[in-house]
Amino acid sequence: MLLGCIGDDFTGSSDLANTLSKQGMRVVQYTGVPENPAAEDVDAGVVALKSRSIDPAEAVRHSLAALEWLRAQGCVQIFFKYCSTFDSTPEGNIGPVADALIEALGAEKVIVCPAFPGTGRSIYQGHLFVADRLLNESGMQNHPLTPMTDPDIRRWLAPQTRHAVGHVGAGAVLAGAASIKDALQAEHMAGKRLIVVDALRDADLMEIGAAADGLPLITGGSGVALGLPQNFARRGMMVPRATTWRGEAGKCVALSGSCSRATRAQVAAHCTSHPSFEISAAEVITQQLSPETVTDWVLTSEGIPLVYSSADPENIAEVQRQFGRENAAQALEAFFADVARLLVAAGVPKILTAGGETSGAVVEGLGLATLEIGPEIDPGVPALRAGNGLVVALKSGNFGAEDYFAKAAAVLGAGT
Repeated sequence: MLLGCIGDDFTGSSDLANTLSKQGMRVVQYTGVPENPAAEDVDAGVVALKSRSIDPAEAVRHSLAALEWLRAQGCVQIFFKYCSTFDSTPEGNIGPVADALIEALGAEKVIVCPAFPGTGRSIYQGHLFVADRLLNESGMQNHPLTPMTDPDIRRWLAPQTRHAVGHVGAGAVLAGAASIKDALQAEHMAGKRLIVVDALRDADLMEIGAAADGLPLITGGSGVALGLPQNFARRGMMVPRATTWRGEAGKCVALSGSCSRATRAQVAAHCTSHPSFEISAAEVITQQLSPETVTDWVLTSEGIPLVYSSADPENIAEVQRQFGRENAAQALEAFFADVARLLVAAGVPKILTAGGETSGAVVEGLGLATLEIGPEIDPGVPALRAGNGLVVALKSGNFGAEDYFAKAAAVLGAGT
């Protein structure tokens, strides 16, 4: 294994695995820290954790355990993957995990780059944009767990870390890899260890990747990993290879717990032509609705049935006020996991999930230890094989076109 990756949620990890796979790496995504060694033909291992919104100390503990396993597989470079909207709070978890990895690896110049132009995320003068809106005007300011109220990544990261935060601006990035390396060194000499790097285009990410050749630690969204495989290929350490895929026939079911604007638009579009079942945290917490009831409805529904709790921010705020933020979130996650288990037990071969927390709950609930990377459905979202007779797609709430659910179902059922 050459590149070891630590993802702070399951959808982001599959996003990263998709990026690396498209660049010719043989990638496997692992659910949590594996107990056994990786297969010898794996170029990049992605250890998917559910650590984005847990206690920072726990996030650090899990991340260091992942690092220990990855280093034991022979990895020569580590990538810490977080969301392209930099989901975190003033307490963490991006800063504390990055600090712990820096100390463990002795890293001195650590790139911080959540940019992903393919999905509209760009960084200019240290500020994160979602399409043509600053992060705090994109809808992310209403996120129920990590409301993002400041688009300046330098300011948002500063209270989370023990290290000074630097910046490599667009001018240096547009001048190419050599310029980026010089700028990183200048920031390092000025006492900056975590360094936010601007990126507007995929071409910028390729240059940043080239500049990162040999760095022990890189952090960011999946986009900044775009240029890393070429470094290994250039050295003759890997031979790029194409992904093969075999889909599954049969019923496909969508489970959505995301409240993002993108997912709510996808839900609204899907409901116009497919059966849909809306659930609420109140119904789940008060046990007015059972996973068995929802499963029975799904199994007797035609098309691509959708079960969703993708409410608008006002409804979410009211539920959190009534039951508490953590109680509401945990109840819905456990409910979706139970529904997924019942569906798979009934022989459903294709499961779509939307939302990082929902996807993580479903993957853990189904006990999916490893996921093989298939073709891309939409930017940042690959098809995944979870084993014989089961394929899945784990979508971040903010990703995907309006017809995502129908498109994903078609890809999961396709052959090579």
